Amino acid sequence: MRFKLKHKNFTIIYDSIRDLFVNSNLRLKEKVAYACGDVASNFYWRVFDVFLFIFYTDVFGISAAAVGTLMLVTRLIDAFSDPLMGALADRTKTRFGKFRPYLLWGIIPIVAAGVLTFTVPDLSEDNKLIWAYGTYIFMMLAYTFINVPYGALLGVITSDTQQRTTLTSFRFIGAFSGGAWLLI
Repeated sequence: MRFKLKHKNFTIIYDSIRDLFVNSNLRLKEKVAYACGDVASNFYWRVFDVFLFIFYTDVFGISAAAVGTLMLVTRLIDAFSDPLMGALADRTKTRFGKFRPYLLWGIIPIVAAGVLTFTVPDLSEDNKLIWAYGTYIFMMLAYTFINVPYGALLGVITSDTQQRTTLTSFRFIGAFSGGAWLLI
């Protein structure tokens, strides 16, 4: 949509506000900043991915079969929580925008979940399993609370498909490098 405003002897052509601000080329700094979010997110995730099974069996004392069932159940819950979080974030309207409140306030539950998941309270075997379910589900929901809105940011940063492709490439470089830090 284009608007023309004639004033004196010159014409000023304005693109619509969306095209003016959204389709502008992203600077390298913005692309790297977006990738940094996935560096942090995947570093956090890889801690659980690499160490949690070993922690639950060797340190916490839960059987491998119980831990495997725990992982399956939480993934099933995650299959429903991710789309629900996406719908919630998409309907959010605040002065901070759609997705920013989740990124700002989501740090509190995700840090708490990370600490609680690797906490070893002195409990009976059945209560240890309940604790593991509660804290791991809490961690998965906290991760969803931040990561789904973060992924949805791509759609509001730019509507230019080429810019989105480039931004996605930067994001995945950040994701892989964040996960690799733990393996070094």
